[in-house]
Amino acid sequence: MNVITRKLVDFIKEEEGLTTVEYAVAGSLVAAAVIVAFTDLGCEVGLTIQYLADVIQNGAAGGATRGTC
Repeated sequence: MNVITRKLVDFIKEEEGLTTVEYAVAGSLVAAAVIVAFTDLGCEVGLTIQYLADVIQNGAAGGATRGTC
């Protein structure tokens, strides 16, 4: 029984696995933030390009409006 207790205590004290999990969680959060940022940025870029195309097509006084994401 003493061997089992010692192995259990050693397993609980080991922190290498915890560090790996922390890095995995942090990496996932960074990846999610990048995905959200690029999704919003892509929408804004698309709207700007469409606005510029409308201005070029209709002229400066054509009343081009910028849409929303």
